[in-house]
Amino acid sequence: MTIPTFPNSTTSESLLPLRIMTFNVRYPNPLDGPNLWGRRRNLLVETISDSDPDALGTQELHDLQAEYLVQSLPAYRWFGRSRRGSLADEHVGIFYRADRLQLLDSGDFWLSDTPDIPASMAWGVSLPRMVTWGLFQPIGGPAGFYLFNTHFPHRPEEEEARTRSATLLADRLAQLSLDRPAVVTGDFNASPRQECYRILSQILRDAHDEAHRRSGPEETFHGFEGRPSAGRIDWILFRGPWKALECHTLVHNREGRYPSDHFPVLAVLKPAAVHRSTSPPTS
Repeated sequence: MTIPTFPNSTTSESLLPLRIMTFNVRYPNPLDGPNLWGRRRNLLVETISDSDPDALGTQELHDLQAEYLVQSLPAYRWFGRSRRGSLADEHVGIFYRADRLQLLDSGDFWLSDTPDIPASMAWGVSLPRMVTWGLFQPIGGPAGFYLFNTHFPHRPEEEEARTRSATLLADRLAQLSLDRPAVVTGDFNASPRQECYRILSQILRDAHDEAHRRSGPEETFHGFEGRPSAGRIDWILFRGPWKALECHTLVHNREGRYPSDHFPVLAVLKPAAVHRSTSPPTS
């Protein structure tokens, strides 16, 4: 599969600030007791609404959750297939503000040796893992950017799979001309000390590390307890003529009830110094 490109060269003059969020929304597990989807869904809607992201990469998303979100947040649209290649099971669906961004193209690939085969697996993983991507253009602006969203394997023994997943994702990003801005969101189930982060950080910058203003805890998984303990595993990475103005780990809750077992992360990417590309567009 070849990921398409948009026709216009990008300068910081044509890029608007972007509010990007990554959010593992926790699948609707019927065994979650007080944290059942039906008991936390309005808090999740509230968290997204208050944060006002232009684009949102989700993980563990089920179709019924996605439909509830777009019904409750009518400014947003969403897309993405599930890891089974259908509507069944978990998605890494992407939401976007249709009044701010135009979706030009989108697609999926799987983190395996056969990435264009839906539901394919490799490297000893227990479940299919994938990437959903979109090509966006700001409404009223000539420039565009890619958003790649993913959820890496979760078991401790899947370290090699996470490393191979990062290599595959980096290879797909390498298909794009270097002047094409890109954002990568995801639950990587790894800390920045691990090899998959090293691979991706060679070609992408970390909004958390570069942000001028940060708030919230560094760690992002908290198991509905509000006390994070598993490291910073939810990342927003990017390349292009932006600087990370802000990065916030959001701890919004109501009387100790949280919208998910992960804290979402919100980054604000602002145009940096003017950069004029002389690279020809690719096809």
